[in-house]
Amino acid sequence: MRCLILLLIACLTALAAGPKPPVYVMLWFDTEDYLLPEADDAALRIAQDLEQRGVRATFKLVGEKARVLQKRGRQDVIRALLRHDIGYHSNFHSVQPTPALYLNEMGWLEGAAEFERRERSGVEDIHRIFGVTPSCYGQPGSSWGPQSFPALRRMGIHVYLDEATQVGVDEQPFWFGGLFNIFHMGRYSLRPNLDDEAGLPETLRRFDQDVETLRARGGGVISTYFHPTEFIAAKFWDAVNFTHGANPERSEWRLPPLRTHEDSEKRFHIMLQYVDHAKASGVQFITARETPQLYRSPDADAADRARIAAHMQVRQTFLVTERASLSAADMLLALLGMPWRYVDGPSEPGRTTYAASEIPRAVFEGVKSDAVSFIQFNRRLPAQVWAGSQTLEIADFAATLAGDDGSSGAVLRRQANPEMQKYIATDPAKPFNWVIHPEGFRAARVLDLARLQAWTLKPAILR
Repeated sequence: MRCLILLLIACLTALAAGPKPPVYVMLWFDTEDYLLPEADDAALRIAQDLEQRGVRATFKLVGEKARVLQKRGRQDVIRALLRHDIGYHSNFHSVQPTPALYLNEMGWLEGAAEFERRERSGVEDIHRIFGVTPSCYGQPGSSWGPQSFPALRRMGIHVYLDEATQVGVDEQPFWFGGLFNIFHMGRYSLRPNLDDEAGLPETLRRFDQDVETLRARGGGVISTYFHPTEFIAAKFWDAVNFTHGANPERSEWRLPPLRTHEDSEKRFHIMLQYVDHAKASGVQFITARETPQLYRSPDADAADRARIAAHMQVRQTFLVTERASLSAADMLLALLGMPWRYVDGPSEPGRTTYAASEIPRAVFEGVKSDAVSFIQFNRRLPAQVWAGSQTLEIADFAATLAGDDGSSGAVLRRQANPEMQKYIATDPAKPFNWVIHPEGFRAARVLDLARLQAWTLKPAILR
């Protein structure tokens, strides 16, 4: 009887505890080296080793890599990668100019068009060779630019998967630019040092700690990435050819040196030990194609208007409620009485020239109507709205609109507090410090545009 009672207590305790919050591992490989044939074999081996373990990864392919695999007749590699998930990693990767270089010279609309012009053929070639639209995109190196987001949506890519520091929220997935982002994961971007087998136990200990931390906060994602070429090459293929803005003719490209067999085997072993440990810990491996379904839809039920107004008149940034995660753009549309739809942030900075402290009711109603018309027509927020011959910068307008009770004869003009911008990097150099960029490269304009698109930023919430 005592044993039965103890067993009953244990069962009831387990039921009360409930299932553990989910922790997912996004394992991804930037499959980019189209110079070394040995890199093809490395990708094949990784895909097969993971398949044997029942683990699916995301292989982000460079367009030229896909074309070279086809030219070399490597159908074995193509078939093996197709048993995983196929993403996109730019058309030529490090051939100059890389994305951040040319996007930093362009505005919002022309930059999006130029990114699409340069990248669409790579996406189409991957679809032609692999038979699938890539599930995700990630920039080469740290060559990031916000103008890529509308272009990616037009090309049917809805997940941004990479690791850099230009934009992020709380080291977990977020929505930005209309895409689901696994980016700037901080401490939750974790990978073992392939040069240091002795350090693997510490990495595994940290992995376990991160799993428990994420479970304690309700679940989350650990992002782990490698490059097939780093298992067989002693230097990255692009570093020996395109360093600091160099752009030699293809006939002059040099092959990187290969690792010894022993060194290469050690690296494969370290990576697989990490994967085996993660799998044994009870986490779930996911691919980029699967990830958005694990999170709430971006158009989830909004909070009530009063709560939105109270929030937006004080600070313009995202709001997480019990039911939804709302970007500042989502809330502005709600305040305007518009149905939910995704809209981009402004394409350029605006300014406020309206000097009076109050706006007459009739004038303000006209401002609201014009803002709705602009958003419906352009599918983005205006940089500023017109009140007669004077302007209100869009964040000032949002704060003013949020504070309007709808009944007074005049509307008190409020000053904005665009708190959303703090999630965008401020240093124009460090986030773009990549050996392929020219020395001293600074991408201030890219970050200025990113701050305008912070209107679209909000945390992703697990289902």
